[in-house]
Amino acid sequence: MRPAIGITGPDRGGAAAWLFSALAVWRVGGRPLRIRPSHTRAIEDLDGMIIGGGADVSPALYGEHRHLPMRELSDPGAFGWRRAVGFILFPLLWLMRRLLTKKRGGLDPARDELEHALIGQAIERRLPMLGICRGMQLINVALGGTLHQSLEGFYDEYPAIRSVLPRKRVELKPGSRLQQIVGKPHAQVNALHRQAIDRLGQGLEAVAREPNGVLQGFEATGDRWLIGVQWHPEYLPQRPDQRALFAALVEQATTGRVR
Repeated sequence: MRPAIGITGPDRGGAAAWLFSALAVWRVGGRPLRIRPSHTRAIEDLDGMIIGGGADVSPALYGEHRHLPMRELSDPGAFGWRRAVGFILFPLLWLMRRLLTKKRGGLDPARDELEHALIGQAIERRLPMLGICRGMQLINVALGGTLHQSLEGFYDEYPAIRSVLPRKRVELKPGSRLQQIVGKPHAQVNALHRQAIDRLGQGLEAVAREPNGVLQGFEATGDRWLIGVQWHPEYLPQRPDQRALFAALVEQATTGRVR
């Protein structure tokens, strides 16, 4: 039987992320199971987990007050030839994200509570776990880390790149688990996030950064299989290095399953 991979998401919206993540898991031999606040699953039924992207992580979880975001900087590339390329290469993805994804910027306390509990249970049971964007941030917070609530004014990038296309280059730490999975010293990734890791949580190591220093990936120290990436590999199904992340998760889930 295929290993069961739980994929978390919100009650409202998030259908595009779920469908593309589920497809990515199924293609590499896993059995995707959707998890939402209104439809939870017991940790005993899972062999691995993906903590998905979505709404901002509540600042209350890491001891901060919420700051309202400034006006978002525009990305001129989104209105030129890069957007035309996006329409040609990813029309389905573009349409699905706009029709099926909840507007960003709000908080989702019910989802925070659910995923925070699942992360703790997965760590206790040593289930392999992949955090994607928000999921990476929440794993970090669950392990005692903190976040930058907004990247505006924090780092030098003008205009801010927000694109489903692989327009950012991240450098991977040589010899890290993430670098070995990707198979290259760097990766071209997309960028849909507004928050980022500030202080790393306990037992985590930085293994991917942008040239400006913003953390783009971490993994657990030791032999625990826990990886977080700031980008969205599920939206890059055409890239073998991104498919490899899901393949590695499913492989580890298959190896470590107990039933």
